Amino acid sequence: MDIVCLGELLVDMFPAELGRRLVEVSAFYPKPGGAPANVAVAAVRLGARSAFIGKVGDEAFGHHLADVLRQEGVEVRGMRFDAEARTGMAFIAMPDENTSEFVFYRNPGADMRLRADELDRGLLRATRAFHFGSLSLGQEPSRSATLEAVKIAREAGALISFDVNYRPTLWRDSDEAYDRVMATVPHVDLLKVNEVELALLGGSGDMDVATHALLELGPELCVVTLGPDGSFFRIASGGEHVPPFRVETVDATGCGDAFVAGLLCQLVVGAEWRDQLSMARMREILCYANAVGALTALRQGVIPALPTAERVDEFLSQ
Repeated sequence: MDIVCLGELLVDMFPAELGRRLVEVSAFYPKPGGAPANVAVAAVRLGARSAFIGKVGDEAFGHHLADVLRQEGVEVRGMRFDAEARTGMAFIAMPDENTSEFVFYRNPGADMRLRADELDRGLLRATRAFHFGSLSLGQEPSRSATLEAVKIAREAGALISFDVNYRPTLWRDSDEAYDRVMATVPHVDLLKVNEVELALLGGSGDMDVATHALLELGPELCVVTLGPDGSFFRIASGGEHVPPFRVETVDATGCGDAFVAGLLCQLVVGAEWRDQLSMARMREILCYANAVGALTALRQGVIPALPTAERVDEFLSQ
């Protein structure tokens, strides 16, 4: 397996209209979502073998989401179904094409109830990369399950990838979120943040200073997504901004997940990831990841918008 993703698989309720706040939207339409699941699907579209580990409700939405992943080519044997909790939902509005508002319905959601004893250890020991986000660190038992999965995959030699993906409303307070995330950072190889998360974790608004501080905690690669302004990376030998591709954005939701998938595929498919941590190669890799994210912005809804490897290659050639 190239990439195993763990975490939330949700029903994303997309707005009928763009340019309105959550309380102004007239209707919502259900679509598959959840950041780690988006990464798993995007990776398959880009030519990787991926699997998803997580928990959904043992009801119509949960089984539909499992079917969607299966139809996309994602290995789902690590999924579990909970008869006592519902599949989580996220209501989304887009006041503008680059800004999203979220309200999550998880009290608790089935994804939060994944236990360590339910992990598919065979998948975790056989993968080249393991990817997760902070939502599964928010409370037990999913926190212990996530950290146990990190331990298993790391001991087996996988690249450990962590997208902070900070959602303030899903934590009791910002201090708890900070403590949980910072306790996890030393155990990962690739840390992905946005500008807000970088300032919170790195202790500085200066990108060079903050990424250097985070790299000193243990990761070998820190990547910052900058939305329409491209991305930034830092490795031991230095850091650099990689410019964006300018596109007519329809919906930026999920572009970060698509970016992560492009990044991971370039790092681990057919290659040893540590051998690629050079300035020249990282420029190429982030250019590719930027292209995957840009193409995802061209359509509403995440999974329908995720590009294939052929589409990315065509885009880059032009």
